[in-house]
Parts: sequence; structure tokens; C-alpha cells
Amino acid sequence: MNTASIKLCLPWFSNFFRTFIHTIFNRAFVQIIPMNSSKKINKRKTWPYLLFLVLGLLAPVLYYQFWYHSKRVDNNIYTLYKILNHHGSDVWTVKFSPDGNFLASGSVDSTVRIWDIKNEKAALTISQPQGITHLDISPRGDRLVTTSYDSKVRLWNLPQGDLVKELTGHSGTVWSVNFSPDGKTLASCSEDSTIKLWNAETGDLLMTFRGHTRNVWDLKFSPDGNKIASGSFDKTIKIWNAKDGALLKTLTAHTEAVVALAFSRDGKKLVSTSDDKTIKLWDTQSWNLIYSLEVPEHSQAADFSPDGKFLLTGGRDKPMFGEFLQNIFGNSEHNKGVSMRLWDVRTGQLLQTFSKHSNDVNDVCFSPDGRWFASASSDRTVELWKLPDP
Repeated sequence: MNTASIKLCLPWFSNFFRTFIHTIFNRAFVQIIPMNSSKKINKRKTWPYLLFLVLGLLAPVLYYQFWYHSKRVDNNIYTLYKILNHHGSDVWTVKFSPDGNFLASGSVDSTVRIWDIKNEKAALTISQPQGITHLDISPRGDRLVTTSYDSKVRLWNLPQGDLVKELTGHSGTVWSVNFSPDGKTLASCSEDSTIKLWNAETGDLLMTFRGHTRNVWDLKFSPDGNKIASGSFDKTIKIWNAKDGALLKTLTAHTEAVVALAFSRDGKKLVSTSDDKTIKLWDTQSWNLIYSLEVPEHSQAADFSPDGKFLLTGGRDKPMFGEFLQNIFGNSEHNKGVSMRLWDVRTGQLLQTFSKHSNDVNDVCFSPDGRWFASASSDRTVELWKLPDP
């Protein structure tokens, strides 16, 4: 059923549901328990209405818990290789090292786990005082940066895992961080509506970008390092000059918060995902919208394959009511939703869906050679997927 049909049916469903509840309550409660009556309650006449009421309330719960799922496409382009389950809470972020040998994951449990992919083991654990919201690895692979709920950005040495510096300046949760392509600069964005640029070596604050009016969820350097794209709760994407902080462009096509951004490796395309349940692809020369993809759930993660052929997106694994039930009953082990999708960048065709996670996917990342991708989930796991061996 398309969106227009649903909108036409909504008044009918609303009136039906209202009449159903009114009738059940009148018959089951008002008529069987008069305020000033000494008549005995007829239980035989009452129980069918009570049963209908219970079934009417349980039906949507059972449907979303055990039967509902979005459209699935099982082309097996990528296959599940391994599930990493050593975090103790929601995993918010994943990133491959530049050589592709290691994978870093950050969690609300306040730890970063560095995974040795070749030897299939945890190589290092880094702990900090509060939960980790995002991380990135420097282009040389010798530095790790993390962000947190405590408003701080932290720099760590790799492979030792020693804390190098704490960068202070934000006044709210820092949601995202990104190394510049040359590794000399860091950009971070925060709940305080600002973007800050830091010297990655000294930790000195270089400048603050102001322009967003709400929470800034994500940012990314362009591959040439000249621009920064940022997405915000104010529904806009802003394009900044990375050298002087000048605002170059504001994109306003989304109707809800912009949650995640990614540049293609050649810098010619930018993808944005949003709480408006769309994924939008932009031409970075003209900043015109190339196309918009609609999905049933909120989308909150995206990455391009290195060759630019694939777009991987991740997000909520259930529509709104399903998410509500998931918050009550926990992970959906018996009816896992579609939490990731693989798209053809050129055509926008859906190539493959992924339903192994039992909760939302918060981040996705391709390996440098494109043969692997990793996903971070609120089910406390990291999944590793790979292309078949040639």
C-alpha cells in the first residue's frame, strides 16, 4: 500500500478503532456495572467483549513482534563472516584502520575495542570515564580520537592505547569527530550547536563554526580536505570552508533531523540520512539533489564503498510502533527487522538487505579495499560482512 492510500484509509481506521473501543467499553464495563443498580452481572454476556478488547489490544503487539518486517532482498553480495560480542552496552561507532587489518568499535559501555581481523581476536581495550559516541582513526593509523557524553574529545596513541590529550571546549555531548585527510586537523560537532576545528598534534582549538540552531549530529571532511559537511537536528546540511570557517551552502531538502553524512571517495557525491526516513544523494559540484530514497524506518548511518559503486545505509530496524515495543521487550530475537541496506549508487536500486542484528544499527563502515564492511548495533554486537573470495 502506497503512502497516498494509507493517508486515505487513516480516517476510516481511526473511526473504526474509536467505535470499536467505545462499543467494547460500553458493553463490557458501563452496561454490566451500572452505577446505581443491584442487578447481578451476567458473566456469560461480558466475557466475549472483554476477550475482543484484549485481542484488539494484543493484535498490533503480536504483529510487530512476530510477523512484521520490511521488504527483503537476499542477493548474498556480502555474507556474514563473524559477530563480535564483547561490548557490554549499545555499540555506537565502528572504523577500520587505514591498512584494513584492525577494526575499532566504541560503545556506551565507555570502552573502545580494537579488533585484530586477521587473527580474529581483541588486540586492545581502551577505557574512558563516560560512554563513547563516535571515533575516528588518523590516516597514518597512529592516532585514535573519541567523543563522549562528557563534552570532551580525547586523543589516544596507537597501538599502545595511551591517552595523549583531552580537548575541552564543547558545552554538551560531542556527537561526531573526523580527521582531515592529511591528519593535521580534527573537526568535532556537538549538542551545543557548534563545530570546532582542532590542531590534531597540539590539541589547540583553531576555530569554532556557528550557524546551526540545534544539535549537530554528524560531520565529514571532503576527501580533498577543503570542505566540511555537517548535519543537524535543525533539518539542514551546511557546507563549510574548512580553511576559514565560511559558510558556503545550506541544503534544506530534509524535513526532519539530519543524522549521518558521507562523502564518496572521489568527493563527487555526498549522502545524507535523516529521521524523515529518506536517504538523499547530492552532487557536490552543483549541490543539486541527484535522487532521494525512501525507507520505512529512520536511517542513521551511511558509507560509500571505496570504488563508489555501493552505498551502505543502516538505522532503526522497526517502524515507530515496533521501536516502542522494542524499548519495552528488548532485542527482537524472534523477528529481526531490516537494519541495513545495500544500494547501487548509480541507479538507486536496492541490492541487498541485512537482518542479522536484533536491534538498531548505529554506524556502518567499509574496509579500505571494500571487501569487508562492519556494523555497530544497539544489540551490543559488531558484525563483520565480506565479499566472497575471488
